[in-house]
Amino acid sequence: MAGVRFAWPGPGSFGLAVERFEVRRGERLLLVGPSGSGKSTLLNLLCGVVTPAEGQVEVLGTDLTRLSGAARDRFRAAHFGIVFQMFNLLPYLSVLDNVLLPLSFAPERRTRAGGAAAVDEARRLLGRLGLEADAKVGEKAARLSVGQQQRVAVARALIGAPEILVADEPTSALDHNRQQVFLDLLFAEVARAGACLIMVSHDRTLAPLFDRIVRLDEVACAEPAGALP
Repeated sequence: MAGVRFAWPGPGSFGLAVERFEVRRGERLLLVGPSGSGKSTLLNLLCGVVTPAEGQVEVLGTDLTRLSGAARDRFRAAHFGIVFQMFNLLPYLSVLDNVLLPLSFAPERRTRAGGAAAVDEARRLLGRLGLEADAKVGEKAARLSVGQQQRVAVARALIGAPEILVADEPTSALDHNRQQVFLDLLFAEVARAGACLIMVSHDRTLAPLFDRIVRLDEVACAEPAGALP
């Protein structure tokens, strides 16, 4: 990402300028910054959810700014696993169906998940994340605790071994002991997939667990939208 200028629409709205932001293949990067500093906006740019008015956002050799909206959606489904801050599970679907959902939009991920064996892979991920397969896979997502929903969201992001995992505060609903176990499992699955991990957190004590920590103000400048060209 280089020379990026982005502003949300509306008078006096938030804008972000990013001179350069790079992540290496297979890297575990922790992105920190205060609330309202633009961390989620940076993730939206990186994933192609929004596009900048200026600059380049290159991911896996593809410039997302040159793709149509539909092409960006397909690219994101194929190559990104995303753990949203609000989880974004479908409450009326079962745990298992929520985890399998990304494979419906990305044939590449279904192939990597083993095709017909995708259900077994989903069960394996849920078991690794502490959701015993027989007890929870048939439950509706709405019936789970917040911590359980968070782990389902991570399993959904990991299914099909996407090259890039983006996680927005994935440990916020976990106590300290569960957080450590959760992160150990997350890092093990990321390593197993050979994926890059970009995690946003307010908790700087997590820094030793990552290859690199980046403060948002080191790579980006938040300004009122009208101040950005």
